[in-house]
Amino acid sequence: MEMIHAGLILEGGGMRGAYTAGVLDYFMEKGMWFDHAYGVSAGACHLCSYISKQPGRAIRIALNYLQEPYYCSFKSLMESGDLFNVDFNYNRVPNELDPYDYDTADKWPGKAYAVATNIETGKAEYLPMTDTRHSITAVQASASLPLVSRNVEYEGKYYLDGGVADSIPLRRSLKDGNKKNIVVLTRPAGYRKKPQSISNAEMMLAKYPKYPNLRRAMHCRPYIYNKTLDLIERLEGEGRIVVLRPESLIQIERIEKDPKKLKILYLQGYHDAAMNLEVIRNYLEI
Repeated sequence: MEMIHAGLILEGGGMRGAYTAGVLDYFMEKGMWFDHAYGVSAGACHLCSYISKQPGRAIRIALNYLQEPYYCSFKSLMESGDLFNVDFNYNRVPNELDPYDYDTADKWPGKAYAVATNIETGKAEYLPMTDTRHSITAVQASASLPLVSRNVEYEGKYYLDGGVADSIPLRRSLKDGNKKNIVVLTRPAGYRKKPQSISNAEMMLAKYPKYPNLRRAMHCRPYIYNKTLDLIERLEGEGRIVVLRPESLIQIERIEKDPKKLKILYLQGYHDAAMNLEVIRNYLEI
């Protein structure tokens, strides 16, 4: 398998990640395999199906189990402490309901990372997705939203959602030496994150009184996120990166229960990747 020497950066965004699933399915269809990939939250979940070469799997799971109470629900939150039920999403789905190809994923010749936030330091860590039976917990950590998830222990440390500290890890990819980067966003052009609300800050204090660095990271998140978007727009304007992002044609909530909306967003991602194929190929010189 010929690898493309470039970074693939996948933003999170909960159910808005259906857009990312569409982009990745098109890339798989065209045999476009990036040797450095960084997934945040939902982006890390969809990255799993990319490195296992299972097109269609990510959106199939989202649509097939959307109404399943243990896929994502307040029932799960009340009973288990996790909005996205851990046993259902990280055990039953990959091991029974829609089998994950661990063997293919473990043979992935490139480097893939699930981005998670260390709750002690409040900093992002880039956890390698290698032995996927083990590193599935790193993906779980990356996708565990603050306030509605339990802290995730992985290799002796505790983590939550990677989006808290590094929602769009473009800087990390550049630091790793990737001069070419494809960035997949889940918000439309012009979006900027608003400052943390007082009520959210109060809930964070009540929930995480022993983790001031995590609270600080959450407070600083909008500033860092918006500065990253400024960088992305500058580099995009200079032709130094290629960005795929959805148009604001349909309102998708982080926890979306309408399968038609998700399917539309998925098809938009697939279509955008297809329409930009020549642009991407010219940029990557492939």
